[in-house]
Amino acid sequence: MYKSNINLNLYKTFYEVAKYGSISETAKKTYSSQPAISKSIKKLESDLGVQLFFRNLSGVELTEKGKELLFYVEKSYNNLIIAERNMLETQTLNRGKLSIGMPSNIGSFYLFDKIIDFHKKYPNIEISIMTGGTSTLIGLLESHQVDFIIDTAPVNIKNNNLKIKKMTTVNYCFIINKDSKIINSKEITSLKDLENKPLILPLLNTANRNDLDSLLFDLNIEIKNVLNIHTSEMIISAVRKDLGIGYVIENLVEKEIENNEIEILNIKEKLPNVDIEFIYEPNYLTTAPNIFIKEWLKDITI
Repeated sequence: MYKSNINLNLYKTFYEVAKYGSISETAKKTYSSQPAISKSIKKLESDLGVQLFFRNLSGVELTEKGKELLFYVEKSYNNLIIAERNMLETQTLNRGKLSIGMPSNIGSFYLFDKIIDFHKKYPNIEISIMTGGTSTLIGLLESHQVDFIIDTAPVNIKNNNLKIKKMTTVNYCFIINKDSKIINSKEITSLKDLENKPLILPLLNTANRNDLDSLLFDLNIEIKNVLNIHTSEMIISAVRKDLGIGYVIENLVEKEIENNEIEILNIKEKLPNVDIEFIYEPNYLTTAPNIFIKEWLKDITI
């Protein structure tokens, strides 16, 4: 009969070497000696009867069996982290953490004030906000480096353990510098009027740009003078410098409109809108994120 006698320290060392890709780097990060780490890896390989690493010029590389083992060890390690958080976090939230993944533009208008309020009420909770593209954020969620993601639709996921819920819908708009020297807002009342105007748009092949391009195509409108910019923040900055007409989510320019810096163009056609979605893994929400969702994200139910 098979009897398990698992040495968790060996698996911990294996996980760290796999993560850092080098025995010397692992020794440095974990304040251990290289011989001790090498000995642990050899012991684990001997116990399992397989080779876990190849040596290369830059350090070590996982074998196929090593990759297979890492899949299970990483999942177990993440489970332990979540279990520890559940033990540490109490309903009073005297300690714990909250990690959120989202694009920077969503955070600036939708979440920032909520996070400030949460921090004021629970100052001992460590808050981390990670930004990036959708695929990057999904990876962070799957590895439990963030508790949940808030992103614009569509969010395509292949992991059946992840759930998506719609939070709200926001509208896009065209904006110009309130004191623009190159554009007269009164001359622009339809999308056709934009054909020969300088435009500042999201990058080609992004979801928000595709929706706009599809609308322009359907209306037989051809735009020529386009500056393509990756982030909404940079588009707004370019508009403030009077470089052209920007295309952003309306909520992002509330402050600039209030300060009389930016004006929304009154276009007669209905412009695209986009859903903001909440992505999470139900079994990995600990006390702190659950309370944040319940008290500050009341427009969703999980």
